[in-house]
Amino acid sequence: MGGKKDIDDRFKKFGTVSFTGISKVNDFIGYLEQGKIMGTRCTDCGKVFFPPRAECFKCLPGTIEWFEVAGSGKLVSYSRLQFGPVGFENDLPYCIALLDYGDFKVFGRIADDLAEEKLSIGMAMKTRVNELPNGQLNYVFEPA
Repeated sequence: MGGKKDIDDRFKKFGTVSFTGISKVNDFIGYLEQGKIMGTRCTDCGKVFFPPRAECFKCLPGTIEWFEVAGSGKLVSYSRLQFGPVGFENDLPYCIALLDYGDFKVFGRIADDLAEEKLSIGMAMKTRVNELPNGQLNYVFEPA
């Protein structure tokens, strides 16, 4: 039976403004819907990826498995944005940051309800799923 193949475009649900609907790691969205933030790991060499990748650049193609971004990371850097890309104008100002989880780093946004004055380099933070008012999903950082 030669029917039309369904297109997995779940990735269009990610972020304030989704710039792509189709990805090889669409399961990332399914995990967000379950309240989990996931990365991928190559079972051949152990390389860890966040954002998740479908293939290891070192072991092409390599065998990839999912792992949960859990526990806390250290705040490495943050910046308050006064200007944002198209689609983010109504969010301004907001803070972006980088958390170090040891084997990998996660880049993202600071939770809107966390005042910049409460941030300090090296502080323990965690990553959590965030549902936006329009139903889109992302993840944000908050104190651990």
